[in-house]
Order: sequence, then structure tokens, then C-alpha cells
Amino acid sequence: MRLIFAGTPATALPSLRALLDSRHEVIAVLTRADAPSGRGRRLTPSPVKAFALEAGIPVLTPSSLRDEQVQQQLRDLAPDAAAVVAYGALIPGPVLEIPTHGWVNLHFSLLPEWRGAAPAQRAVLAGADATGMTVFRLDEGLDTGDVIATRRRPIGAYETAGQLLEGMAQEGASLLCEAMDALEDGTAAFTSQDDAAATHAAKLSTAEARIDWTLPAAQVSAHIRGMSPDPGAWTHWQGSRMKVLGLEAAPAAAPADLPPGSLHATKRHLLVGTGTHPLAIAQLAPAGKRPMRGADWARGAALDEHAAFDDHTDAPEEKR
Repeated sequence: MRLIFAGTPATALPSLRALLDSRHEVIAVLTRADAPSGRGRRLTPSPVKAFALEAGIPVLTPSSLRDEQVQQQLRDLAPDAAAVVAYGALIPGPVLEIPTHGWVNLHFSLLPEWRGAAPAQRAVLAGADATGMTVFRLDEGLDTGDVIATRRRPIGAYETAGQLLEGMAQEGASLLCEAMDALEDGTAAFTSQDDAAATHAAKLSTAEARIDWTLPAAQVSAHIRGMSPDPGAWTHWQGSRMKVLGLEAAPAAAPADLPPGSLHATKRHLLVGTGTHPLAIAQLAPAGKRPMRGADWARGAALDEHAAFDDHTDAPEEKR
């Protein structure tokens, strides 16, 4: 089939690569316009655009798909289908009707669970031990279309949302290709979603990412891993924000009575107290610094027996 591929972040790249290696032809790439990035806020192409240009694929970056000229440009391409992975915008009705077989989306949850912008993150935040990927045909709702294929995926005990999403991006690429093959062969089966079972995966916010060390360890763990790498779960150390980005298995000899937010360092581990039992911090990022091993930071900080995160709400804004 002649395909348009719509995607924007690096998460979409495995699917684009897989489709380029498949029996289908990617005739154009649709992606979001260049956006400011980095400290200099320089306009930077999306990862999908950068890859497509290097591969010699025509790229479209319309500011709106409601523009009639843009819609005519898509009609002129005469696509059989469009594949979508994290494009970042809703496809309006007139555009949905352009490809013969419609727009087929790879979503990183088992729909109707976690419809919306942050499905992998919300699954981890909820403490789930598994999630999955869904390929479905887009309609005008938010992730509400008929399902073509699904694949279940476990969530590791210390896996972050970023690691989970990276893994599902790789695994989901083959699922998307299989669905495209089925569409062309006429063997695709469509199953409607149960709207009553739907949950919403809202975009994460920095305010929401603050850590409450008084919660049980399982909830704190899910919070830290679900917020990693962006926006990054945060707490305060000596008046400045510190991000806690990853956890690891705690040593068998970890103290069981560490108060919430209190820190205890061993030669190889940095432990922090919660409402139940301590957690071991694998990676953190002090204000203005790059991520580092928790144990390495603890050695440099020369922690004493009273060390604890000072979780104040009035931390200086300029030190965040």
C-alpha cells in the first residue's frame, strides 16, 4: 500500500523504519512543525522530520490539518492508508476520509485503558504490572476508534515510563506492520471499544510530579518511575529542587525504620524513607546538574545521620 506516516517524537521512529522495510511504500511523512529547543531556543526539527529528510522522504509540517490547501495536498498523494504514531494532534474528519483504508494508529496502552497523551506514564503511575499496545483505526474521538490488534507487555518492578515507552515503541512497530498487512489483505478484524471501561491519560505536569515521601513505598515507587524522565519526580534538597529519576533493589540490610524523606547512604546505595519501607535511589539530578548515580551523589554530599530531603513548598524559583 501507499502510506502516509504521521509521527513526531523519537518514539515514532521504530515504526517508520519498520514500514520502510516492509512491503508497503511510505510516500510522505507528516510531522509537527519545527519547535524551539535547548537553552538557545533554536528551532529544531522533530526526530521524525530529521530522519525522513535524511532518508529522502517528502515531509509535510502543516500548522493545521483544517487548511483546505493542506487537505488537497494530502488528496493529491492518493494514499491507500495512513499510519500514525504519536503525531501530536487530532486528525479532522475530512482528512480521516482521504486514505482508502483510513488512518491507523499505534497507541501505547490496551485501549480503552489510558486514552490520551501519556498512556505509558499513567499505567506506571497507577502501579500496574502490565500494559500493552493497540493498533486501531482513528475516528474523530480521542483514541476511540475500532481496534485492529493488541499486544500485552509487562512492566518491570524498577522500569521507568521512559524505558517502558522505548520498549513498546520497538515492539509496537511489528504490530503496526502486521495490521497494515492485514488491511491490504482484507483480513483485518475490527472490534469496537467499551467506552464504559475507558480511562484518561492526561499529560503530566511539573506540579503533579512532586514526591510525597509519607506515602507507602509502592506508591512512591510508581510515582518516581511514572514521572521519569519527564517531567521528573522532584523533591527538595537544601532549598533547591532535586529530581529523582530511577530506583533499584534495596540491599537486604537496609534499615526498616527510616522516616519518610530521611536519607541513609551505604557504599553502593542511597536509601530514602517512605511511609512504609525504604527505597533505593538509582539515579537523581541535583538542580542545574546532569543525572548521576544516587550513591555517587551521596558520597559527594557527605550525608550525616540527620540527612533528609527538606520538602518545602517555598523553595527559591531560580534554583529549580
